[in-house]
Order: sequence, then C-alpha cells, then structure tokens
Amino acid sequence: MGLWDVEQVLGLAPDAASAKAAQAQARAAKWSETGSSERAVWGLCQGSGKQPYQTAVDLSGPAYKCSCPSRKFPCKHALGLMLLSATGEVRPADEVDWVKTWVDQRAARADQPERKPGEVADPIAAQQRASRRADRVSSGMAELKGWLDDQVRLGLGGFDQRAYTELSRLAARMVDAQAPGVAGAVRRAAGVVGRGHGWPGELLEELSLVHLIVSAHDRLADLPPSLADTVQTRIGWSTETARVLADGEKVQDDWLVLGRVIEPDDRLTVRRVWLRGATTGRLGLILTFAAAGRPLDPLPARPGEYVPGTLSFYPGALPMRALLTQTDPRMPAPRPAGFTARQALASYVESLAADPWNERWPLVLQDVRPASHGDGWALVDADGDALELLPGWDAWKLLAVSAGDPITVAGEWNRAGLRPMTCWHNDRPVIL
Repeated sequence: MGLWDVEQVLGLAPDAASAKAAQAQARAAKWSETGSSERAVWGLCQGSGKQPYQTAVDLSGPAYKCSCPSRKFPCKHALGLMLLSATGEVRPADEVDWVKTWVDQRAARADQPERKPGEVADPIAAQQRASRRADRVSSGMAELKGWLDDQVRLGLGGFDQRAYTELSRLAARMVDAQAPGVAGAVRRAAGVVGRGHGWPGELLEELSLVHLIVSAHDRLADLPPSLADTVQTRIGWSTETARVLADGEKVQDDWLVLGRVIEPDDRLTVRRVWLRGATTGRLGLILTFAAAGRPLDPLPARPGEYVPGTLSFYPGALPMRALLTQTDPRMPAPRPAGFTARQALASYVESLAADPWNERWPLVLQDVRPASHGDGWALVDADGDALELLPGWDAWKLLAVSAGDPITVAGEWNRAGLRPMTCWHNDRPVIL
C-alpha cells in the first residue's frame, strides 16, 4: 500500500468525531521524529502529557500502533499521521528500533498458520466491536455526569426518599453501557443509603469517587498512559491474559503469601491472594474466580510460605494485580517484618495518591496486640496507635494466639477497617 489520499484516510475513521479529531492532529508542529519506509510510517505525537505518543502504521494492513489510551481503531493519532503522509510531509528514513521490532513481529506472525493464544480470528471485527463499546461507554458516562451535576445543583436534602431507586436504575444503565466497574461503584453508593446515622457523608464520598472516574474518562486521552489504563480498568475494560504474560512488567522473587480472602456469593466466588517479594518488597495480588458451587484453583502456597516465581503485572498506575508463573516448589518462610499502625496507614495513603479508587491494601503490622474498641476490636501497636478491625470481626482466634503478647498480623485494609488474614506465633503462621 503506497501513500494514501486524504479521502482514503478519512474513510478509515471509525466515526465522524475521529475524522474531525484526526485533521487537528495532521499538523507538522505536533509531530517529531517522523519517517517512512517501504513497510511503515511512524512518528511521535505530542499530547498534553510529558511523553509523546509513539504512533506507527504498518502499510501491509494497514495496521496501527499507538501508545495513547484510545480504544478506537485507528485512533486520531494514527489517522493524523496518515493524513500527514498523504500530504507529503513525512520523509523517507531508516526504521527506528521500536518500529522495526513491531513490523518484524507482525511479519513473523503472518507467516505462522496457527493463531497464538490471545490473538483474535478477525482483528478488524474486534476493533469494530471495541469502537462500538467505547461509544456506548461514552454515552453512559455522559448520562451519569448529567445526573451527578443535577444532584450537586439540587442538593441532597430529601435524597433518601429516592436515592436507592435512582442509584439502582443508574447501575443498571451502566451495565447496559458496558461499564461494569462503574455499575459496581454506583451499587456501592446505593448500599450506603440509610445505613447508620452518618450515611449522607458516606454517600457523598462514594458519589465523589464516581464523579472522579467520570471526569477522568472525559480526559482519557490527556492522562498519562499508566493512569489511563487504571481508569479503563475501573470502568470495566479487561486486559487479556495473553497480553499481560507477553507485555506486562515482570518481577522475579521469592513471594511470601501474606494471606488470602475468599468472598462467595450466589453467582461467583472470588479469591484474593496477597503476595510480597522477599527481595524486592513488591506487593502483588492474584485474583481467582469460580462459578458458584465450583472449586477454586489450588493455592500456589499456604499463607506464611514462599512461592518462588515471576509475577507479570497488569498495567496501571498502581500495578498490583498480577499473574504468577511458579518456578520452584513452595518453601518455608520466617515471620515477616511489619509496620507500625502509622506507617501502615501512610502506605495506604500513598496507594491512593496513585490510584484514588483503590479499595483494598495489604498491611503487615508488627508487635501489635488485639484489644477491645467500642463494640468491636482493634490492633494496638507499641506506640499506642491502633487500627480498627472490620465491624463484627471475631477476634478470639487472634486473642488465643497472642495471649497478651505482641504478634505480627497480615491483613487486608479498606475504609471499613482491617480484615486479618494471617498472624504469626513466633515463626509459625496461623491462618485466620
């Protein structure tokens, strides 16, 4: 495929808005390090972030590659680059490394008769489906933004009379818009209504997080790529396992299993396994799902043991979820080092700075004692600072292990309190 004309390029746009946006990108001042070869056209497009987007077009397809977070194919940057080439403003050059690697990989795949895991049978159809979904998500986000703006203008006085019904309707609308992550956030807000005396403040907090993700979606193309990945994930876009294994950040270590949490319901059982690297100190989360009534996959190791292996992390501003490739059998591990209550909360605050929607965070508390706190329990450190346990948590097993002495406890923290997972009696782990 040689140089395109403008009409051909605009005909490739997934919608009229993309075609219009592409024309705004087709200005030489926006591009640097452009070049073309017999196989590809490429360049760097400066957006609002610090790092320009890497954009390339494989002429054999055409096929498109861009580091921007857009879910439209081709994106406005690829179309803008093609328009720039169509007007003769892209000069011949030797392929730079990242372009050569990408085109070579595509050529190698084309020579293979069988599809690799994770590759789709019809990439064009897949791109069209993704584009249609992006439009539905955008429509749903616009409707949700309008509703949130109305609540700010009208105020929340008397909102309790209609809150649950309206929020339930909005959650269903977000499901229709193929934004399941946002639907879940709206359902959580609905669940707060009428729960205790302080529910209006909790509801405002939940709606603020929903508003934040709606605003982030509006600015998706301007966000740093890692944060854009986080927003997409929170909205409900999934990342293929094959992509994570192939392209995800890989960290090799002996991974201490801090603990596991299993949450069953009528349709799905979810298990969260929290890991911490013995050398790197990195935290990792392995998620496992099973249909109701079906068994979960076996644990890679028991809580309190090391599992040697490599974690491939999902993309995001706070990379936590990962896939584990186990390299050796599990091993015994000593009691881990931990934080004071203040240090533990500081680490949680740092996580929120990277990902404001982060719901859970693993903590290891050192030298703490269980103590009664109002109607519940708390873990108190040597400085007298404490972290509350989840309301209704049965602390008797912790009390039996502690017997009044300080112990190390690994738990999962959220805004409602700490859920203990594992504690250590000397170097012996006790699963809670």
